[in-house]
Amino acid sequence: MAPSRPSPSLLCENESLHTQSKFRLLVVRLGAMGDILHALPAVTALRRMHSSWVIGWVVEPRWRGLLAAPAATERGQAMPIVDRLHFAPTRDWRAKPLNISTLRGIQSLRQELRSACYDAVIDLQGSIRSAVVGRMAGHRRIIGEAAPREGIARLLFTERVPTHGAHVIEQDFELAQQIAGDELEHIRPELPVYPAAEAWCDDLLRSSGERPVALINPGAGWGAKRWPVERYAEVARGLMSRGLRVLVNAGPGEEPMADVIVKEASGAAIPLAMSLDQLIAVSRRVAICIAGDTGPLHLACALGRPVVGIYGPTDPSRNGPYGTNFRVLRSPESRRDHTRRPEPEAGLLTITPDQVLKAASELLDQEKVL
Repeated sequence: MAPSRPSPSLLCENESLHTQSKFRLLVVRLGAMGDILHALPAVTALRRMHSSWVIGWVVEPRWRGLLAAPAATERGQAMPIVDRLHFAPTRDWRAKPLNISTLRGIQSLRQELRSACYDAVIDLQGSIRSAVVGRMAGHRRIIGEAAPREGIARLLFTERVPTHGAHVIEQDFELAQQIAGDELEHIRPELPVYPAAEAWCDDLLRSSGERPVALINPGAGWGAKRWPVERYAEVARGLMSRGLRVLVNAGPGEEPMADVIVKEASGAAIPLAMSLDQLIAVSRRVAICIAGDTGPLHLACALGRPVVGIYGPTDPSRNGPYGTNFRVLRSPESRRDHTRRPEPEAGLLTITPDQVLKAASELLDQEKVL
């Protein structure tokens, strides 16, 4: 009789005992854009400290471009941090929870994660769905916050780490420290380089000559965080009067906002409906980015560009700009509130274009842009 085959979980545990230099870590941070960018510094620091580790990441398919170019198969410029990506379209699954394709997708991801033989899972999201995805890996070491964003998620963690940092990035570093071995260095994250997008951006900006570029992003996740678009238009005019070229990012569904800015800026601003790789390329080159609490603002921060953040109901001490030269404008009347109301929050409306332009001028002067 042939000997029985060990279970996949035993194979994974036995292998990890003999290959600690090839420690296999699974990161769970599904979305959204800004949240993934907040998680990247800690994972980049782990990668820098442990170049031989195998790092996988579970992410929503729409955000894969923040971690790797579509054709990337191994670590390099196109995939600088992770060795492998796993995709969890949880938004689609929630929309059709009993659909046969959903059930097959969940089972396929579970099998994929278990066969990858990870030695530990670190949940940088702290939600019930991310914790469930982490459990799919079948490993007994699942690291998460002691007080996660969704409290019940902690019941699915095997190691609960108390965090004390005010900012999400600081909290993620505290979680990563649980498996780092030595003290992690706070460093800027690495993002993929897309040669085609870089070439496209060079062509786009070539006509501006030596003029520095400002990027304005008028959209945000919900109405309470959106500063009025007419005020962004006034800021665009002020920036152009200083000699800057103004680009307006028009995310999906945000084209009408960009059109208003262009119209009220006498057509001098340029609206851009960019893919994620193009947005990364443009953000690398801007002299300043002006936006609310939204993904493109955090992308500019991750790339080390100066930013002006216009904040209302979300708390900049927790979700604000980090790791770059920045100014944050927030009314003392604003209180933390993540209710997805459609209208701009009252405190947000007390912030004026002149205040934004003053903050932008201070940054531009400090950076010696003009």
